[in-house]
Amino acid sequence: MADNYLEKKFEEYRSKSAGKKTSASLGTLLRRNRSYRGYDKTCIVTQAQLRRIMEVSTKVPSGRNQQVLRFKPVTRDTGSDRMQGLYKLGGALPELHLPFPGTEPEAFIIICSTVEPDKWVHMDVGIAAQSMLLKATEMGLGGICIGAFNPTAVTEAFALPCRPVLVLAIGKPAEQIELVSVREGENLKYYRENGIHYVPKIALDDLIL
Repeated sequence: MADNYLEKKFEEYRSKSAGKKTSASLGTLLRRNRSYRGYDKTCIVTQAQLRRIMEVSTKVPSGRNQQVLRFKPVTRDTGSDRMQGLYKLGGALPELHLPFPGTEPEAFIIICSTVEPDKWVHMDVGIAAQSMLLKATEMGLGGICIGAFNPTAVTEAFALPCRPVLVLAIGKPAEQIELVSVREGENLKYYRENGIHYVPKIALDDLIL
């Protein structure tokens, strides 16, 4: 039986029962939610779309319920060009100089913290970032978490009142990414072959203690 056959059939059944077009299951969204480093510039992400994505953060857990994260949406119309040169992508493939010219992201969500980051803040950042990227995926978009950015320059470029801790790029993906199952101890470095980006993931049996 093909991989995910039952999951796909359940999605079709659920959608037919609701009289709606097929909606993706969590498993499907997780597979589609990859770290994209190239985007289709003909698809312009709007402030309204970023607002829908950020809105999920009002529903997710927060360590100690401190809710210290704040979000700065940035689109082509609100100065996304100021982000160019302030971040790096594809650290494991420096020879490719990603993103390729003409595929740079033009919408961002800058995640900031109103307090000095600690383990609770870092936990909140992970929850918020993953949830927002899953929402973007549900909307037919994609994104990537950018940790390699210049926090001082980003703060100055957008007059941020608090510290940026992570940047999400959001857009319409313009590249193909495939997951590759590997065993514990094997090489986990992502790589590209024939235009496809491959990401090794440790098999479940090796993750279970």
